[in-house]
Amino acid sequence: MSIRAMWKGVIRFDSVRVPVKLYGAVEDRNVHFRLLHRQDMEPVHQHLVNAETDEVVPYEEIRRAYITEAGDRVLLDKAELEALEPQPSRDIEIVSFVPLQAIDHRWYDRPYYLGPDENDAAFSALADALEEMQVEGIARWVMRNKSYMGALQLYQGCPMLMSLHHAEEVVPVEALKPPEGPPLDKRELGLAHQLIEMLESEFQPQEYHDEFRDHVLEMLAAKAQGKQVKKHVPKPREPSIDLSQALESSIRQVRKQA
Repeated sequence: MSIRAMWKGVIRFDSVRVPVKLYGAVEDRNVHFRLLHRQDMEPVHQHLVNAETDEVVPYEEIRRAYITEAGDRVLLDKAELEALEPQPSRDIEIVSFVPLQAIDHRWYDRPYYLGPDENDAAFSALADALEEMQVEGIARWVMRNKSYMGALQLYQGCPMLMSLHHAEEVVPVEALKPPEGPPLDKRELGLAHQLIEMLESEFQPQEYHDEFRDHVLEMLAAKAQGKQVKKHVPKPREPSIDLSQALESSIRQVRKQA
């Protein structure tokens, strides 16, 4: 499957410049629906409505505002917001290099593949350097009027950019209350170890699909052919309070599946 580049840029640090193309590494595969009028099955459109009068408001009469905690309305216009946008640039600036795995997964946002743009030798040299030094670069860039922070890293020998969340977006783990409760006894701990060992395996991402999406597509295909769709009602699981009983039940279930 071939993919099209979504953006072009230049990786830059000191005097080094590596032209690259950016490719989306993930894609939206959700099933999208249209809203129809029940009487004639024609598509309907959404409108902006005045909350006081229920009248439809034309888009050109809409003003954007920020509501403060005190309830005050701070009006903004398009020009004011555009003036705050970052300056357009094609540079992907590497601000520092850090050891591999220095960034924990809480910071990861969206992955992008990188490919060479006219200069294959420079791109290959960049990949070799990342592999030899065992580092990843902290990068910043502007794309489509939005500034990004990210990590330049290797995946199976191919450079890629992983955009990162900003500091104010990541909830500190200290905000969570540590788990409380009595420690496991030796029998419970042994059963837990046994269950974990039975479930140990290598990560096989191709085995994990969006089952809800698959069921929706199957249902749509059946309904399009005029077939009756049977409703599947899952059997409720009986809650188990005893941990030893729950672990033993899980072990038996895994053995059956094996």
